[in-house]
Amino acid sequence: MAAAGSASPWYAGFRLAVFALLACNTAYYFYAGTLSKGLDAAGWLVLLALFALETGLGGRLRAARAASAIRALRLLAAIAVCAAAIGYVIERNSLDAINSGLWIAVVVLLELEVRRPLDVARYRAWFSAAAAVLYTGLALLVLAWGWRQEWLDAYDALLWLIAFATIEMDVLGAARRKIAV
Repeated sequence: MAAAGSASPWYAGFRLAVFALLACNTAYYFYAGTLSKGLDAAGWLVLLALFALETGLGGRLRAARAASAIRALRLLAAIAVCAAAIGYVIERNSLDAINSGLWIAVVVLLELEVRRPLDVARYRAWFSAAAAVLYTGLALLVLAWGWRQEWLDAYDALLWLIAFATIEMDVLGAARRKIAV
């Protein structure tokens, strides 16, 4: 799943390793975690994979069936993520609830970058500032879980930051290519 225009085998291998680790985390959360944790991990993994497909394959996903399947999967993943966020609130799991809110905001920014690259380019400073605030909040949550000695949650949150940073690089590259055309 190398990004379009990215010929680096190291980068493709890195992304594959991150996806594999996230898939292992998802399986673990379904096996040993709460339902909220399992739904959350699965929903985000699907969303991440869809972003990777969309940014890595670009215009080749324009077929009606592929677009419909992606929309359906994205809707199911969003429902899972929202259900998990509600579960975290019900469980009074404040760090996970805050984490969900921040990630939802990150995905909104990514969606805008993919769907409205010209508008985002016009307001690049604002989008960059918003992304910096969101990613800083997510990094602070990694530290909070570490401080609470919740090592699996800290590791998982750091892995998600790395995964979305790679997707963000792909989205920015795809947006630049769209603007150049």
